[in-house]
Amino acid sequence: MSYKTIIVHLDTSPNAHPRLEIALRLAKQFGAHLTGVFAVFSPDPRSLYVMAGTAEYYQTHEELRMERRAALERLFHAELRRAEVSGEWLAFDEPASLAVPRTGRCADLIVAGQDNPADPESYVGDFFPENLILSCGRPVLLVPYASNERSTGGRVLVAWDGSREATRAVHDALPFMRTAKSTTILTVNGLQESERARIPGADIATVLARHGVRVELADVETGPGGEVGEVLLSQVADSGADLLVMGAYGHARWRELVMGGATRTILHSMTVPVLMSH
Repeated sequence: MSYKTIIVHLDTSPNAHPRLEIALRLAKQFGAHLTGVFAVFSPDPRSLYVMAGTAEYYQTHEELRMERRAALERLFHAELRRAEVSGEWLAFDEPASLAVPRTGRCADLIVAGQDNPADPESYVGDFFPENLILSCGRPVLLVPYASNERSTGGRVLVAWDGSREATRAVHDALPFMRTAKSTTILTVNGLQESERARIPGADIATVLARHGVRVELADVETGPGGEVGEVLLSQVADSGADLLVMGAYGHARWRELVMGGATRTILHSMTVPVLMSH
C-alpha cells in the first residue's frame, strides 16, 4: 500500500500555504496525484439583511475572498509544476464539512488543518476536523496551525492501545513508517490490567517489522490522575517525533459530538502533524 491519491483542503486562511507545502512534499515523496479542494464557510447572505450594513460587509468580504481564491489557485498550479507533481484544483460552493469528506472518500490520504480560534478565515464549520475524521473513512493528516519547520514522517510515534481505531491508524500510516528513520510504538499504562484484553505493543511491532519497518517499543505510566493526551504531547516533545499516529475516538449523538479525552486534547494542542483514523 502507498498513498497514490492525496487530497489537501485549502481555504483563505494564512495556514493554507504551509498546508499545501506539506501536501506537495508528500505527493512528491509517494508519487501521488494531488487534488486541492477549496471550500470555505459562507453564511447565507439572506440572513444578513436583518442588520443594517451587514449586506454591504458581506459583499465586500466575498470580493476579497474571491481575490484570495484566485491567487491561491494560481499558486497551487505553479507549485504543482515546480514540484513536478500531477494534480487538479476543485472549488466548491457548498460547506467544507460536506465537500471535503465526500471528495476524500476517493483518496488514500486527506491533509487538513487544525482549528485556529485566533483566525476567522480558518473557520469552515463547527468541529470540522472532528467531523472529517469521523465521517470520511480515510486517514486524515492534521497540520497544526503553529509553525512547524521539521519534516513530516521522519520520526514516527504511534499511540497504541490495541483498539480498533488504533489498529486502523497503524495500518493507514504504513507508507510513512516504511520510509521513516525510526518508528516507536508507545503504550500508556500498558502493564496495568484493563477490562478488555489488550493487544501488546510487541505484537503489533512484529507485524510492522514484517513490512520492513524499524520499530522500537516504549511504555509510560500516566500516574494518578494523569491524562493520556498530555502524556502523548510530552512524549512527542521528548522523542523529537515529527508525526504522531493515533486512533480517533468519538461518535455523534443527537445534536452533540462526543470525542474521547486523548483525541480532544491532541486536536486542541497538537505540536506536530497528526495522522488520525477512525
